[in-house]
Amino acid sequence: MNRRHLLRASLWAAAGCGSLAACTESKPQFAAIDLTGADYAKDFQLPDQAGVVRSLKDFRGKIVVLFFGYTQCPDVCPTTMAEIAQAKKLLGPDGDKVQGVFVTVDPERDTPEVLKNYMANFDPSFIALRGTPDQLAAMAKDFKVYYKKVDGKTAASYTMDHSAASYVYDTKGQLRLYTRYGSGAQSLASDLKLLLAQA
Repeated sequence: MNRRHLLRASLWAAAGCGSLAACTESKPQFAAIDLTGADYAKDFQLPDQAGVVRSLKDFRGKIVVLFFGYTQCPDVCPTTMAEIAQAKKLLGPDGDKVQGVFVTVDPERDTPEVLKNYMANFDPSFIALRGTPDQLAAMAKDFKVYYKKVDGKTAASYTMDHSAASYVYDTKGQLRLYTRYGSGAQSLASDLKLLLAQA
């Protein structure tokens, strides 16, 4: 290849890279793992702390941040729920477009009343979902979530091992993000802001 052809090829390559970069820049750069287009965790149908059966369609127009946990969890669960509440506050008026959803992996101890009081600690608008053991198992399988009962010194003092991440759905009810535990409220708020900008 002579120098003229080499120069022309280089210019075409540079132009191609430039256009690719432009395309890439238009895609939001989320801090969380982008799950857009995933074929699992598409919906749920479980009663909330008031006994009302909920599904994603109930929250159309809002971003849903969904987390699996249990109320007697010593650190991961309260930290995560507090971060969701803080991220909502960081969004200012747009925080009204964020719905926190807590799914208990301990329906035995997490009664509707317990869940109601637990949600009140973080945000009065947050809801908690509580299914039967079979419903929980089916939802966990669909959401690729792990949970297991770990026996304690007494029958009532057991703990629950469980996945520690949140699923984020956009305002149309589509699964978009997987946020790892400990990412922080600011990081979550930034991702939620990007999703709201797409709505």
